Amino acid sequence: MNNPTKTKLTGSAAWKALQAHQAAMATLHMRELFAREPRRARKFSLEAGGLLLDYSKHRITAETLALLAGLARQADVEGWRARMFAGEHINASEDRAVLHVALRASAQAFPAGADVMPLVRQARAGMRAFSDAVRGERLQGHTGKPLRTVINIGIGGSDLGPRMLTQALWRHADAPQAVHFVSNADPQDLAHVLTQAQPETTLFVVASKTFTTVETLGNAQLARAWLVQALGSETAVNPHFAAVTTNLKAAAEFGIAPERCFPLWDWVGGRYSVWSSVGLPVAIAIGMDRFEQLLAGARAMDEHFVSAPLEANMPVLLALLGIWYTNFFGAETHAVLPYAEALRELPAYLQQLEMESNGKGVDRDGQAVDYATVPVVWGAVGTNSQHAFHQMLHQGTHLVPCDFLVPVADTGTAAENALAQSAALLAGRDAAQAQRRFDGNRPSSTIMFKNLDPYTMGQLVALYEHKVFVQGIIWNINSFDQWGVELGKEIARTLAQADTAATEAAMDASTNALMRRLRSWRS
Repeated sequence: MNNPTKTKLTGSAAWKALQAHQAAMATLHMRELFAREPRRARKFSLEAGGLLLDYSKHRITAETLALLAGLARQADVEGWRARMFAGEHINASEDRAVLHVALRASAQAFPAGADVMPLVRQARAGMRAFSDAVRGERLQGHTGKPLRTVINIGIGGSDLGPRMLTQALWRHADAPQAVHFVSNADPQDLAHVLTQAQPETTLFVVASKTFTTVETLGNAQLARAWLVQALGSETAVNPHFAAVTTNLKAAAEFGIAPERCFPLWDWVGGRYSVWSSVGLPVAIAIGMDRFEQLLAGARAMDEHFVSAPLEANMPVLLALLGIWYTNFFGAETHAVLPYAEALRELPAYLQQLEMESNGKGVDRDGQAVDYATVPVVWGAVGTNSQHAFHQMLHQGTHLVPCDFLVPVADTGTAAENALAQSAALLAGRDAAQAQRRFDGNRPSSTIMFKNLDPYTMGQLVALYEHKVFVQGIIWNINSFDQWGVELGKEIARTLAQADTAATEAAMDASTNALMRRLRSWRS
């Protein structure tokens, strides 16, 4: 961020045109925009499949959108999109293709010249057979009892996606099994879940592509020890464990047979992997037929993303609006506000999707950027959030663009509350007493849909995936690596070493003092 030389992006004509336009828009109130354009709501709204996006409550005009679309074309968003769907290795730092879209594809062969569909179809068939066996109580544990509790052990993309979808689709979960998730390295996470399980009837799904993820393997070993101690035999491990991994050797050493291992591939990043075998607990909860509906919804959004012009493309519009506020208004955060209890895990899922993807300070060529990239993504479920932090959204000193996600069916008056909040953020209210005055002019998008079903959830998640892709292309960063995740892991391994002298030699004085206190309190 301290690069004194203008980058190609900030020195471009499209960027400078947007800077000049922002100066003209900065003092304009959205109330005035609505007064000028009686049909503004219709003009600035878009439907794709079952999703309605109203983006009229933004500090934009038709000229704004034209300039933002020009920025996207300057970055060759359309060309990069074609490269991703063609299976090119656009994840350059890891020399990998980016083909999570293949996981929900229906084509016989995809992509052209590098067909991965035989692998995808085989994995789907394996998921169906296994999930059907669990749901039908044909899969039995070590003592011959059917497995009635499923505990997914993973972290990051191997936890957030399936956790979020299982919660979101709970109304469609008709399995006799209870499905739980464990991710935290704090053993109390697992311990709490195990109080709700019986060893004879529990199935653990260990989700780790390499089968070396420290937090996941630590929890898996604790679960294994709990099981073996209760059932009195090492041979109990295989009937009670499955794995989502590429490391069959390590899984076998743990005690999981190859036929209970489900594949992942290096062309699928963890935070984009819920459509793969990582979604196994979702398939168990809702059934594979509904999981296929989830894939179909994502596929419909893929088709819209590929075919719609930039100015009428829902993921592109969300991406451009985010760039407008992040880069030209200095907004440092973005709030996601789902007005349905079932979507309470969505903000956490989107935090990883957006911030792990685009939280980068160097571009694809390794040069420091001189512009902001992804804002801090945060949020909580409405209406609870109204009684927590909406005060800041309405009257605080920070500009916080918001996404309101509004299911219509079975949410009581939550939908009306969401629309009321977005209306208040737009219009504000005048009052003689300063403390009662609301300036308004606070931007928001409203994404409305009839039902919270698997097809709609597929559309919604794919919508945000493609938004992240578009922003990464415009910011000239690689959205598909995550090297920043690794450093903390390396230091944690160093701190866990038994050789205190060597550890202290590698650490700073503050960390060494804290580690000495930690060891003292533990002893």
